[in-house]
Amino acid sequence: MNITRNGVIALVIVAALFGATGYFLGHGTTASSSPAPMASAPQPAATGGKGRVLYYRNPMGLPDTSPAPKKDAMGMDYVPVYENEAGGDAGVVTVDPARVQMLGVRTETVTPRQAINRSVRAAGTVAFDERRLAAVTTKVAGWIEKLNVAATGEAVRQGQPLLEIYSPEIVAAEQEYLVVASTHLGGKDDALMLDAALSRLRVLDVPAGEIARLQRTGRATRRIAVLAPANGVVTEKTAVLGAHVDAGAPLYKTADLSTVWLIAEVQEQDLGLVRVGQKAAANFVAFPGRSFEGRVDFIYPVLSSDTRTAKVRITMPNTDLLLRSEMYASVAIEAPASTSTVSVLSVSDSAIIDSGARQIVLVAKGQGRFEPRVVKLGARGEGYTEVLSGLQAGESVVTSANFLIDAESNLRAALQAFTSGQGVKP
Repeated sequence: MNITRNGVIALVIVAALFGATGYFLGHGTTASSSPAPMASAPQPAATGGKGRVLYYRNPMGLPDTSPAPKKDAMGMDYVPVYENEAGGDAGVVTVDPARVQMLGVRTETVTPRQAINRSVRAAGTVAFDERRLAAVTTKVAGWIEKLNVAATGEAVRQGQPLLEIYSPEIVAAEQEYLVVASTHLGGKDDALMLDAALSRLRVLDVPAGEIARLQRTGRATRRIAVLAPANGVVTEKTAVLGAHVDAGAPLYKTADLSTVWLIAEVQEQDLGLVRVGQKAAANFVAFPGRSFEGRVDFIYPVLSSDTRTAKVRITMPNTDLLLRSEMYASVAIEAPASTSTVSVLSVSDSAIIDSGARQIVLVAKGQGRFEPRVVKLGARGEGYTEVLSGLQAGESVVTSANFLIDAESNLRAALQAFTSGQGVKP
């Protein structure tokens, strides 16, 4: 027999459409290997419920058929193809139940899900919480005569004396207060002067304890303590014993590490999934096997032109003070992959056969029958893919060995070009 040019083109299109061209041509299929039943072959007896046997196909899916029962080179029996199977629903693939079991076919039921989430992965570094930084200064000039905290990294608490300075301005203010207090006779003007002298001491940041001592003892002091404004650790120290300091000069900088920022570099393509308030988990090189949790606090409005990433600020509790500035972390932000607020149908990623041009799932119809179904997909995450169309809730889809079933359906579709007689002439 000769194969017309149209027949060859039709065969190639069918095989390419289902992705089996390489498999089909690789086994040297010719018109002589057509699964069509031979006219001279005796017709097998009918089998109850399945119709009569039309022919026998190779048990390994090879392009070889026989009009009568036989065995292949490995001694395996050829599989009978019944009349009801050949004339079943269009596009439905029928696989012998024994072969289905041998292939290890598994299915799952298509069910609605509330949401499909995915983890946005990013790299991040720890930074100080800028809202918990403090600078220690003095409002008067003077000389440092005592250092209570003399090293960077020391932990301090709010109200703790950090150093003591001698300031002629504070000494003069205390003496002025004592003079006014000693001449106070109870008049209105005397009361106003006393309040003014007391207010000046407070404006100069003289501690309340020092003012109480001054009122109790009636003696001015030479040195005034400078107190820590907040809890934290000393991150910078410029104070040196004996040094002269000007008003407003920074003496210490402290940071409260009970909460830190984790600055994550999120890729541009993932940025649209990130929202303020989402949970985030971080794993640090310094603490393998341990996960730290936080929440997205702010998304910076600037994108890096070099790395095409945006900074995302994550606030993380640090009550045990294990996290330190500039620590490196791998970050996973829990983000909804779908914007839908209602339940969506989804299938396992393993159920999808993706040819690039289209996506297919195999719907299990029962008794070894499978229907290739083109589906429209949506968001992906957590091993599941949203199905926008093509499936209904309650249907079963193949999640394992689907490529083997698809290969068999590809081969059968290609062979049907010969059995139909199209493109073949004597």
